[in-house]
Amino acid sequence: MPEPERPQAYDPLQPGDGEAIAPTGQGGPMDLAIEEAESLEKPLPGQPAGPGERARSLWSDAWHQLRRNPVFVLSALLILFLVLISLWPQLIASGDPLQCDLSKSQAGSEPGHPFGYDTQGCDVYTRTVHGARASITVGICATLGAALLGSLLGGLAGFFGGWGDATLSRAADIFFGIPVVLGGLVFLSVVTSTTVWPVVGFIVLLGWPQVARIARGSVITAKQNDYVQAARALGAGHARTLLRHVAPNAVAPVIVVATIALGTYIALEATLSFLGVGLRPPTVSWGIDISNAAPQIRNAPHMLLWPAGALSVTVLAFIMLGDAVRDALDPKLR
Repeated sequence: MPEPERPQAYDPLQPGDGEAIAPTGQGGPMDLAIEEAESLEKPLPGQPAGPGERARSLWSDAWHQLRRNPVFVLSALLILFLVLISLWPQLIASGDPLQCDLSKSQAGSEPGHPFGYDTQGCDVYTRTVHGARASITVGICATLGAALLGSLLGGLAGFFGGWGDATLSRAADIFFGIPVVLGGLVFLSVVTSTTVWPVVGFIVLLGWPQVARIARGSVITAKQNDYVQAARALGAGHARTLLRHVAPNAVAPVIVVATIALGTYIALEATLSFLGVGLRPPTVSWGIDISNAAPQIRNAPHMLLWPAGALSVTVLAFIMLGDAVRDALDPKLR
């Protein structure tokens, strides 16, 4: 006769049909195993919760981080306000910045003129608001010019290498050796134009090597990735490989450097205007107003306080924006 089956010993870690592992509440190995299993089932922060959720790309993930960064939100709102008043200063200042009254020279604040008057009797508030246009224009145009020129030259040099890469590196070293302020004094002292374009051209001339060096290193790193090698193996040409596979993955460091440099270029324009070789009257600029107010800082400090404060806040806003963008685009800093 067949022997009857012996009942198997109950093992709590090996549940049968219809049974589930439940914690014992005793803090033993079984409870630890259950907690580890539950933690492995939970998705990590920033990762898809299941197969139906799509993983975010670099740019969408960066935007997700930026929207939750109070530094980015504050700096972006401030920059948006500065851009608006640079385009339409009449929104908050209806007066004429070139209309002056010598009888009110260095007078203090009064109703309708909260910042007082300068040496020529011009309204400091109106000139401070209208001065944003020149500074923002120089900063944005110089940044775009330096970023485009530097990205083009640095990207081509890093992608193709050879004698072009060596020539670009030596040319960048030459421009890095030119003192910025001294170069501005020499270059802009022979220019008689009162527009912003000579200043923009000078900043682009000395600003592109920094962007070119960043773009070159980023392209060299990106072109060594497996997907670029696979594209080349499938017969993709240089133009397609560079534009479709290398450039989109190498542009993030350039954007970060350009955003931070924008604030630096605005400060550089104000410095050159303060020295008398940047923007010139009748152009309204914070640097010109600071230069005119410096000799009267003891008698009328309000003439220096407001344009210098507006310049400092603007530069700080762009630097804060650049830092926030850098933190969002660089996973190593999270």
